[in-house]
Amino acid sequence: MEQYIEIAGSRLHYEVTGSGKPLILMHGWGCNLSTVRSIALTAARTHTVYNIDLPGFGKSPEPDDVWGVGEYATLIERFIEALNLKAPVLVGHSYGGRIAILLSSRNSSIDAIVLVDAAGIKPKRSFNYYRKVYTFKAAKALMKLLLGPERASRRIEAMRASRGSSDYAQASPRMRAIMSKSVNQDLTSVLSSIKAPALLIWGENDTATPLSDAKKMERMIPDAGLVSFPGCGHYSFLDNPGQFAAVLSSFLSSRMK
Repeated sequence: MEQYIEIAGSRLHYEVTGSGKPLILMHGWGCNLSTVRSIALTAARTHTVYNIDLPGFGKSPEPDDVWGVGEYATLIERFIEALNLKAPVLVGHSYGGRIAILLSSRNSSIDAIVLVDAAGIKPKRSFNYYRKVYTFKAAKALMKLLLGPERASRRIEAMRASRGSSDYAQASPRMRAIMSKSVNQDLTSVLSSIKAPALLIWGENDTATPLSDAKKMERMIPDAGLVSFPGCGHYSFLDNPGQFAAVLSSFLSSRMK
């Protein structure tokens, strides 16, 4: 069932399926709730699933400011309060995993979390990466001097779009700023504060959020278990839907006891 809710000035679009204890499902960057409907279908066997279009995606308008992971997590907390959801399970893919990590690290009422190819650990950068970053910063300063602030700003944004990821290139200026802010937020320090049981499901060939990130999360979250699928990438739930559904169903069923 398709629904909308207004929370602190944000209009949030979401779908509700299934019955039972509440489960909040959050998609990854550049996606929307339709991307994770197969997860919702599995979870709806045991839970009432709230599959959310995060602000800036699907039918939920962009935030009115440059948000970071904290603002997204606060919005989901307010969503939980507004709907009076008791001890929800959080399921997050990629960027949605970032939100699940932060929210569960500061909220003891979360029943469990499922991190699917989740983001949250800042990658180690090579010398070439930092060389490109500081070269780009120097070019920005020079352009502002030669072209003036307004023309330089347009030129810099065009350079970022042409050199960045496809997600970055396709985003609006505000969502690009949110993406830049979010990817630099390292959540490693909050992992040990997560008290809820955590299931990590990963594709072994994931290059966006590598399996090494999952292993680090498993080590640092006090009650965590990792299941990885050979031959699968960043969308493990689409690459191996049968095994994914079996693993998720088993975990969610255990939370019903």
